[in-house]
Amino acid sequence: METPTARWRRLLPRTPGRWAAAVAALAVLVGGGTWTAVADDGPPAVQREDRMLRPSGVPIDTSYFTAGGSGKRPAVLIGHGFGGSKNDVRAQAEKLAADGYAVLTWSARGFGKSGGAISLNDPDGEVKDVSGLIDWLAKRPEVELDKKGDPRVGLTGASYGGAVSLLAAGHDQRVDAIAPVITYWNLADALFPDGVFKKLWAGIFITTGGGCEKFEKKLCEMYERVAVSGKPDAAATELLTERSPSAVADRIKVPSLLLQGQSDSLFPLGHADAMQKAISANGAPVSVDWISGGHDGGDNETSRVEGRVGAWFDRYLKEETGTDTGPAFRVTRTGGIDSTDGAALKRGASSDTYPGLRSGGREIPLGEGTKTFRNPAGSAPPAISAVPGVGGGLSQLSSLGVGLSLDFPGQFGRFESAPLATSVHVTGTPTARVTVKATEGRDAVLFGKVYDVSPDGRQQVLPSQLVAPYRITPDQQGKPIELALPAVDHEFDAGHRMRLVFSATDLGYASPAEPATYTVTADGPLTVPTAPAVTTAAATLPWWTWGLPAAALVIAAALLLTARRRTATPAPDPALTDVPLQITGLSKKYAKSVDRYAVRELSFRVEKGQVLGLLGPNGAGKTTTLRMLMGLITPDEGEIRVFGQAIRPGAPVLSRVGAFVEGAGFLPHLSGRANLDLYWQATGRPAEDAYIDEALEIAGLGDALARAVRTYSQGMRQRLAIAQAMLGMPDLLILDEPTNGLDPPQIREMRDVMIRYAAGGRTVIVSSHLLSEVEQSCTHLVVMDRGRLVQAGPVAEITGSGDMILVTTAEEVSEPLAEKVASLPGIGSAVRLDDGRGLLVRLDGATTSRLVADLVRLDVPVTGVGPHRRLEDAFLTLISGGAA
Repeated sequence: METPTARWRRLLPRTPGRWAAAVAALAVLVGGGTWTAVADDGPPAVQREDRMLRPSGVPIDTSYFTAGGSGKRPAVLIGHGFGGSKNDVRAQAEKLAADGYAVLTWSARGFGKSGGAISLNDPDGEVKDVSGLIDWLAKRPEVELDKKGDPRVGLTGASYGGAVSLLAAGHDQRVDAIAPVITYWNLADALFPDGVFKKLWAGIFITTGGGCEKFEKKLCEMYERVAVSGKPDAAATELLTERSPSAVADRIKVPSLLLQGQSDSLFPLGHADAMQKAISANGAPVSVDWISGGHDGGDNETSRVEGRVGAWFDRYLKEETGTDTGPAFRVTRTGGIDSTDGAALKRGASSDTYPGLRSGGREIPLGEGTKTFRNPAGSAPPAISAVPGVGGGLSQLSSLGVGLSLDFPGQFGRFESAPLATSVHVTGTPTARVTVKATEGRDAVLFGKVYDVSPDGRQQVLPSQLVAPYRITPDQQGKPIELALPAVDHEFDAGHRMRLVFSATDLGYASPAEPATYTVTADGPLTVPTAPAVTTAAATLPWWTWGLPAAALVIAAALLLTARRRTATPAPDPALTDVPLQITGLSKKYAKSVDRYAVRELSFRVEKGQVLGLLGPNGAGKTTTLRMLMGLITPDEGEIRVFGQAIRPGAPVLSRVGAFVEGAGFLPHLSGRANLDLYWQATGRPAEDAYIDEALEIAGLGDALARAVRTYSQGMRQRLAIAQAMLGMPDLLILDEPTNGLDPPQIREMRDVMIRYAAGGRTVIVSSHLLSEVEQSCTHLVVMDRGRLVQAGPVAEITGSGDMILVTTAEEVSEPLAEKVASLPGIGSAVRLDDGRGLLVRLDGATTSRLVADLVRLDVPVTGVGPHRRLEDAFLTLISGGAA
């Protein structure tokens, strides 16, 4: 399960002046080039204690966060996602601690440094551990108690951590409020929906946990048994159900904020619906929030979600009755493009009551008749909808006009509406009444979905890439039954059609290996919920309606400023609090020059989770830009803001920035490890905040860490410097030519490091001359020439053009297989990538959707498909254009 985005904040020392002097002295000694700044300004200092507890006999690694003051405060427990650890939720813990909570995080059994086997939130395992942690909180002098041994406590967490929040509320009456995020109500229903095995997600689940041997023995045996048979048995269903929140549905009676993902084929919206019904029936306050992202990728709206969780706890733990906890129901809707930056526009829609999944049903007539199709032997090739593990990347194909969702001829039946006279906004679960038959008295395993079909019929979009599986037994066949389609929030425009499809196969699920023939008859219209009580928020006003008056005020204020005030640091910009970097109108002249610029009128923005490549020929102004960003030199004009804070030399926000710029310097007579220890001691920050072991694992220096640095090769020094830049796991990491001196395997490892580093929600900016590496590691680019911005945007946007298609694969593609692809109709050529894990395919008449279908038919393990032009070609085109 995917872990939530983590945003790391630094602990701030109380003696900034003494720290600055120490760093300055160290810089003189080592010829500094790699550093992380720390300052004292900002919110209350957060204290953290790490300790190993044994709440139920198993060692559990914990971190405890508090900030300022001696008064009593409520406590919050934050669980992490499956495959993660307590480190993933540190940023949220620090924020809640700064807001007046005592916060405890922990690594669940089998994860991080905790002991024990993974037992999937067993009441006698992980849930018992949580009760033990609540016991520990009850003994802390700063924690508010409702009575002896009963702390005021709330729980939150995403995915795995969200489920244990629900379970703890059901098993321990001391829990006072919960806020689970993108999690499950019944794990058996999630992995075996309607008795169909969700094989890809189940496999990812096991491998993310570290392999079958990391799990409790009976869980491993259960998985292997179901994976081999392809069909869940009663024992497997019972085992997962008894460890699910649904098993204690009647005992969860606390205020519950339920945040569920729309882009989630693992735990779809129906799970939150079941939670809401059960908990509200117990008399507890419940709010439901459908966020944009989910386990299949997309925007998890981290800042908004954490803000709403904080407000929920303020209301129900601090008992601040005036706190706005938000509406009973909210859904994030996407529509239109921001003309300023090309980003998708998001707006909230809400209702004062929860509408459920079937509110405001509207009947859409479908074409009549009976459809006959076959389940192929071996259920291959399978239809494609969501692809777990790479869904976030493949979902982008829809925006390219590629029909990612594929149904193979002869393996599906479809029923289609007439063009819609008016637009229809579907919010919830569509339903259809059908009669199904299968040959030879077998179960019919079907997959239902509703497509949005364009007026010309050439494009079909599958909302959120979701399908619903059904196992229809012989006793259910031959008579009308109602089937529920996936719950979505999607607007079908006027003139579009709704296309109801039932397929015999789907890539994410196990279908019967035996061939069979299915017939499906539509016995009525498609009923779609419209949730009429849900209203969309008004669009944001045009900028000029507030911008012009604001500009007038700014001008008036500027006339009153003194020279002293003009040099003061600008106030923070609240709108940019979650934006790692925004550069506006940046200019810097060469020393002693009147009109020669190193950087001129440069503007761009970097978002969380991006790996941004800064490109340009020698003299383009890249290093000057990075030095201004680090506060090493002051711009002549313009502004740099990091997380909303203006950059000045020594700015407090630089505590969240780590950098490797212009080479590394170390004390040559000391070992690599001693150099890192000395550097961190100079910052004045606690040793446990350094994450030195994680940084050294990245460096991969092995036994060389104990040797004097003077014995290191250039490549070894480079790797040590990169590890030093990562100490403290800064939110924004800046690397100037990080691969200099590294051999090809080390370069590839560095590429993977940058991708992994950004995947947790942090941001990387890298300047490099190796265009092939930039192309493979970066998500976005800023191209500069002679100090000016030439182009900025996603790598795919800058490189994408022409008929060349890049196909990436999970396994190495053999040369014979590449030749088969090259010989397909409409294919001009197919060339293997250097590492063998993919193909460059030139289309000569074929469409991309046809190519994808052919690749699946040839059993090519596709992980991504998209237009491709070499970055080198795009770069030279841009630079030559700028020189013209």
